[in-house]
Amino acid sequence: MKAFTYERVKTPAEAAASARDKSGAKFIAGGTNLLDLMKLEIETPTHLIDVNGLGLDQIVATDEGGLRIGALVRNTDLAADERVRRDYGVLSRALLAGASGQLRNQATTAGNLLQRTRCPYFYDTNQPCNKRLPGSGCAALEGFSRQHAVVGGSEACIATHPGDMPVAMRLLDAVVETISADGKARKIPLADFYRAPGKTPHIETVLTPGELITAVTLPPPVGGQHIYRKVRDRASYAFALVSVAAIVQPDGSGRVALGGVAHKPWRVEQADAQLPQGAQAVYDALFADAHPTPENAFKLTLAKRTLASVLTEARAVV
Repeated sequence: MKAFTYERVKTPAEAAASARDKSGAKFIAGGTNLLDLMKLEIETPTHLIDVNGLGLDQIVATDEGGLRIGALVRNTDLAADERVRRDYGVLSRALLAGASGQLRNQATTAGNLLQRTRCPYFYDTNQPCNKRLPGSGCAALEGFSRQHAVVGGSEACIATHPGDMPVAMRLLDAVVETISADGKARKIPLADFYRAPGKTPHIETVLTPGELITAVTLPPPVGGQHIYRKVRDRASYAFALVSVAAIVQPDGSGRVALGGVAHKPWRVEQADAQLPQGAQAVYDALFADAHPTPENAFKLTLAKRTLASVLTEARAVV
């Protein structure tokens, strides 16, 4: 691990200003991903800004009838919150499908959104990886790609986003709240938060340097049957090959989002409109632009079958 300096800050504005003023600075809260990357020297920040004292650890009702989730709310607390379990069941289920209990106790809402990929070539500093070292190439394109993206990738990167929580939040039309180094706040729909890899896969979000996530807001609950299904190589502590988050209403309408298949939680609004037509129509809209590798083409079949199973279960209940 490379040497670094460390400070604690008292306000979000102070944190953002510090990140602006110190080259190579990173925010740290739970550290469940960042510290591992630092040990491997994949991330080499010169300065860590501890944001745990900012008071962003509350879940409060909004005037519109939704919930505002502080950036530092731990995954365990979010999954267990009575309002989340009652009104946003898909979010609670997604959180409980991720990692271990110990990690959920430490991991934060903002940190979960900002997880780095688990692509093995990203983690192996002896291999080329445009996400780790821009311009070095993508070893996955001609290498082991079973876990990789089947849609949304580019010639520079086919890594997947590893999260479960963000898939449910994308389904729920969550909005990310931030503060920048100049003190300006903004709200970013999660639909617009992640950048396509294109030629710059190392730039993963639309956040500007020093911009700090302060909260995630959920709109009022939409009701319906909430399901989160995660298919993985082993039953626990594994990332999704394919995950499906769905909300289905009694009239057959609803929405779906998938994990494990793209660089971000994968939702296509045109696919939502196809729900009354059945799983095949939804699948066709979701994967119209799919470009799998020979090693991960099975994910398309897996996604189709998982989607059909989830929709069948949901309709049986509603």
